[in-house]
Amino acid sequence: MTESSRNVELKARDPDPARTLERALAAGAREHGILHQRDTYFAVRHGRLKLREEEPGGATLIAYERPDTAAERVSDYRLVPVTDPAALRAALEATDGVLAVVAKARRLLLWEDSVRIHLDAVEGLGTFLELEAVAAPGSDLAREHDQVARLRDALAIADAALVEGSYADAVLAGAPDPALVAMARDAARNAYAPYSNFPVGAAVRTADGRRFAGANVENAAYPQGQCAEASAIGALATGGGGQIAEVVVAAPSEELCTPCGGCRQRLREFAALDVPIHLVDYDRVRRTTSLAELLPLSFGPEHLAG
Repeated sequence: MTESSRNVELKARDPDPARTLERALAAGAREHGILHQRDTYFAVRHGRLKLREEEPGGATLIAYERPDTAAERVSDYRLVPVTDPAALRAALEATDGVLAVVAKARRLLLWEDSVRIHLDAVEGLGTFLELEAVAAPGSDLAREHDQVARLRDALAIADAALVEGSYADAVLAGAPDPALVAMARDAARNAYAPYSNFPVGAAVRTADGRRFAGANVENAAYPQGQCAEASAIGALATGGGGQIAEVVVAAPSEELCTPCGGCRQRLREFAALDVPIHLVDYDRVRRTTSLAELLPLSFGPEHLAG
């Protein structure tokens, strides 16, 4: 086990990773490639404990404590290299239980040699930006706070973009609305799909809590059919409109039923890139994703401004 280490951290939502990358490189950061990470969080009495499995790289057990604030925060952590992650994961799951699993692709950059910039695409959550200024032993952290402040300014990270807690907290908080899941499943059961025999239901929840559902409606003249997501968005517009905060797509399929390309763009009109989209069958949630994952480099209403 390593000695306890510290860093000063900042986490924010990042709707435009390409722009952030450009700004980071302009500020002098150096790119170190893309890492694919799977973090398994375990239920522990104090602090947090996660097993990180990383490609390229290896596995590391990470124990850490930090406040769950949106501002700059100090993290105390210990790293333990792991040679048999599967066995350790099974042992910890059996004794402590798993809280959450977070999968992400992380673009790593280094700035001023000791500040890590993480451009993260997190499965089911969207895209984020992390800054980690690694503290030297005995540091009073003044230098590290200054580095984070200067880099935050260079990357134009607004207060509204700051995020509290960890990705695991967001995953746990992102459990689908049970009423919305039920509406999507009911809609699928009432779908009109005599030609494909592939019923689909979709349900959307607005930021102020209203819920609307729709089903796919097929037609003998095939171009005249309508997808479930389009039906749900039509119901939303008829019911007063608003911003979509959550989406459920339901189908009795052994494969994931994701929105088609056209419906991804339809959702983009009413939903932010980090809005959760839950893909379910009649029994369970199969996967939670987001528009950021389903529709990368997307075009939305804001691109018409100016």
